[in-house]
Amino acid sequence: MTTARQWVATGFGGPEVLHLREIDVPPPAAGEVSIAIRASGMNPADIKHFSPGQDSRLLPVTIGYEAAGVITAIGPSTEIATGGGRAGDEVLTFQILGGCASAITVPAADVFAKPAALDFAQAANLLLASTTAAELLATARVSRGETVLLHGAAGAVGTSVLQQARLTGARVIGTASEANFGIVRSLGGTPVRYGDGLAGRVREAAPDGIAAVLDTVGSDEAVDLSLGLLPDRQRFVTLTAFSRAAKEGFAAIGASNPASGPFRANARAGIVELAAAGDLTVPLARTFPFEDAPAAVATLAGPHPSGKLALVLDA
Repeated sequence: MTTARQWVATGFGGPEVLHLREIDVPPPAAGEVSIAIRASGMNPADIKHFSPGQDSRLLPVTIGYEAAGVITAIGPSTEIATGGGRAGDEVLTFQILGGCASAITVPAADVFAKPAALDFAQAANLLLASTTAAELLATARVSRGETVLLHGAAGAVGTSVLQQARLTGARVIGTASEANFGIVRSLGGTPVRYGDGLAGRVREAAPDGIAAVLDTVGSDEAVDLSLGLLPDRQRFVTLTAFSRAAKEGFAAIGASNPASGPFRANARAGIVELAAAGDLTVPLARTFPFEDAPAAVATLAGPHPSGKLALVLDA
């Protein structure tokens, strides 16, 4: 048994409810892997996990759904998801709980070899956003030669959608602030500005029409515009506008969709392969020392440059 540090929420609220605690990390049994974490991914889902108004009996709440690091031990007769695995190998892990820690023992099926093209902070942010992006594209049935409207093109999920759509051969019109036009263009998208006149700008960018809409924003502007532009509502997919999706007949993915978890679990290996081949990267906005998790959460909750955030630990 080894000792590690782990961030937990001891209440429901903002960054002020986060505290470091010491935990015992059990040695890996068969089918498990122990990892010394070098970086933990930061996602909006982490904030939702300890947002106000939840049942206090759930406390304390661990945070961190994905991380990257180095294998310290592997259970008997065990291989990681990408095959093999031994102490010293660099890996990433996703669909875990408690990833904002200095060490963890997790199921080997959730551990993948870290692509050499990604550093630890990028690898720790690869799978949640990218499997979500893959699910958006699959649910909307996006195919080669189609033009797609993407709301929130410069966000974490949006930048992965841009890259995966380019590999598919689809063209993406992406809404973004003018400050983020550069990153949208660099990933193969055509940026259009939010705000008054958006419908006209989209029609100008896509004179032959839009085949599908992928929404990572959920604003009334995004939904109303999309419903006006897209004849087939089954090709309009949102991450956030759940109530409007249920009311107005378009698709929603995420926690409320029972198909989302299995899809994302099955998509992980393919995403890792794309990253290993250099076809998928993770734009980073900023990293924080492991001890500064509250500051990272505050940054995540507010306006910040396009790209992912990560907690990093020294070797």
